[in-house]
Amino acid sequence: MFGRKKEEPSAQDVVDQAHAAAQESGAGKGTPTPKRKDQEAARKRPLVPTDRKASKEAERAAIQDQRQKMRQALDTGDEKYLPLRDKGPQKRYARDYVDARFSLGEYLMFGALLFVVISLIIPSSSEQLSYVLIGFWVMFLAVFVDVFILSRKLRKRLLEKFGEVERGTVWYGSMRSLQFRKLRLPKPLVKRGEFPS
Repeated sequence: MFGRKKEEPSAQDVVDQAHAAAQESGAGKGTPTPKRKDQEAARKRPLVPTDRKASKEAERAAIQDQRQKMRQALDTGDEKYLPLRDKGPQKRYARDYVDARFSLGEYLMFGALLFVVISLIIPSSSEQLSYVLIGFWVMFLAVFVDVFILSRKLRKRLLEKFGEVERGTVWYGSMRSLQFRKLRLPKPLVKRGEFPS
């Protein structure tokens, strides 16, 4: 009662027929304009695919391919497939600037881990633990000062090169400086001392 008739051609068939007819007749001027209903039928696609299993497989393969390209872009620095948080010339400049300098923040996690191990070994009532705690806070303060200096220099460099600083770029560079160099993503593309121009 309701639904399409079995003999009605599908949208893909209409497109294929129109394409074949255009190639045979030498498409261009001199051929009649296709009727609106034929063009609309050619553009129609079903809302729900007829073969759901194949559709899910194709979608899964497309997502897997996109993830693979993104993973590869994180290694090579290819702008096209980078995640949105890493895209743009200012973010690239910030990455290169941070990767070119030595940062104390790279070693903050190792210092924190060392502090935890020492605090487990030394009894809490010991006077030596207070020295370890003071040493950790001195390191933390030094990292804070280093990040502050980095953010000021990075902001100045970005203003000189681009005329303005995009929102979040300085924070992006500062957080990157707190990561261990070998674990940074996207991977560093410059050696230490190779500051971007």
